[in-house]
Amino acid sequence: MRAPPTSDAARRVLALTQGDPAGVGPEIALKAWLRRDSVGAPFFVLGDPGLLARTSERLRLGVRVESAALGEVTEIFRRALPVVPVETAGEAEPGRPDPATAPATIAAIETAVRLVQTGDASAVVTNPISKHVLYRSGFAHPGHTEFLAALSAREGAPAPHPVMMLWCDALAVVPVTVHIPLREVPDALTTELVVTTARIVAKDMRDRFGLSSPRLALAGLNPHAGESASMGTEDRDVVGPAVSTLRDEGIDATGPLPADTLFHPAARARYDVALAMYHDQALIPIKTIAFDDAVNVTLGLPFIRTSPDHGTAFDIAGKGIARPDSLIAALRLAARLGAGTARPPQ
Repeated sequence: MRAPPTSDAARRVLALTQGDPAGVGPEIALKAWLRRDSVGAPFFVLGDPGLLARTSERLRLGVRVESAALGEVTEIFRRALPVVPVETAGEAEPGRPDPATAPATIAAIETAVRLVQTGDASAVVTNPISKHVLYRSGFAHPGHTEFLAALSAREGAPAPHPVMMLWCDALAVVPVTVHIPLREVPDALTTELVVTTARIVAKDMRDRFGLSSPRLALAGLNPHAGESASMGTEDRDVVGPAVSTLRDEGIDATGPLPADTLFHPAARARYDVALAMYHDQALIPIKTIAFDDAVNVTLGLPFIRTSPDHGTAFDIAGKGIARPDSLIAALRLAARLGAGTARPPQ
């Protein structure tokens, strides 16, 4: 599924968080700026200007880094990577995660959300964080996405239900259950959860990707989608009723479909988004197709959020070999969605 077109007139700046300063975030941010002409919008980093400058020098990237106020970002972006400073305790070392840096990592995320809420940025793009580092500093949220949902909650209202979508030009997938053990999936999977997830997907596909009637394909949980309940009853009792409810609501949903035949090219042409019932069922096909340039898009939030589809990669941080492709794809998609001109091809 291709991204919506970009409108030159509607481009605005993107807020990019530095991520864990000991990971590959600083390096790929610098490399993304070197390929800025392919992004489609100016962006600034929320992080430590000194760290980014040292990284550029150490890796001989030749990127000039400048501290920036929000009103200066577009002008600076032409000649240097603009960085809106977020104070960091100490100097982070590549590949050596340090809980002392956690407050700055959290502050960058909070600031990015605030800026997109006030209209000073059109989208939030997040570099990878390390949850175990944040947990050691008292971070109370299960992960990055849940924190963003909490930050976006209106006063007195519950946090929105965020949905993770992995996207590339050839495929978009959503895992209905995400980071839980496989043995817990059947108990966690309910008709209500499937329906709630699919509603959010359909809404954002209409509102942000410009698809007037998005086609959703729902994978079965069991082999052969349960084969008439002979290999598990979840597809008959949970997924099937969810599809019926969605269709009654006017959502173009099909399933449950056998997952082993859902991702070849001819099958992909029949839907816009595939909803899988567990993490690996969704992520294995897209990482096989687009390992280096898939994008993580969070649906269900009141703002646009994308991120690279990889982690902090502490093992290669500081070695100059981290590839920026997924971050560039995340920035490019955020720019197109943030342009506000998402419409299906005529």
